[in-house]
Amino acid sequence: MAETQLWICELCGYVYDPAEGDPDGDVKAGMKFEDIPDDWTCPVCGANKDDFSQQDEASL
Repeated sequence: MAETQLWICELCGYVYDPAEGDPDGDVKAGMKFEDIPDDWTCPVCGANKDDFSQQDEASL
């Protein structure tokens, strides 16, 4: 089974999980981070997508 690719906000630690998406930010569950619109921001601190780093679920 493949590891889930999570994306961590480097400023506040928010974890974007593609399985959950970001319903409040109009990002549907199942959407890959790469497919999120470039103007999406972290729902916690407002950071840009460039401020996120990719992590494997197992490394958290």
